Amino acid sequence: MVDTQRLGTDVLRKGVHVPSTRPRYAPEFRAEAIRLVREGGRTPQQLAQDLGCCTETIRNWLKQADLDEGRRNDGLTTAERDELRHLRAENRVLRMERDLLKKAAAFFAKDTDPIR
Repeated sequence: MVDTQRLGTDVLRKGVHVPSTRPRYAPEFRAEAIRLVREGGRTPQQLAQDLGCCTETIRNWLKQADLDEGRRNDGLTTAERDELRHLRAENRVLRMERDLLKKAAAFFAKDTDPIR
């Protein structure tokens, strides 16, 4: 089992590189980057170099904006993604409740068994 609390410090001391995660970019930052690509005539590669982020990140933002604006239909919009995330979480809770009720029913059925 890996101790995730100490993973960063111990692994770095052993010479293994652990990539750090970047904080999420603000929605305003994303919108401005999308605007610069669409209206400023800049490529995602140029903009990524200027902003210090990955080219694929800019491309993903452009794709998601196109989906949200109806320019594309080969993926989920942001609203659909949020709804899907919510429904999956609700489904997970319902499954846990169902499993708990199954166990409770089996427990009480065992206690009220007239044969024993």
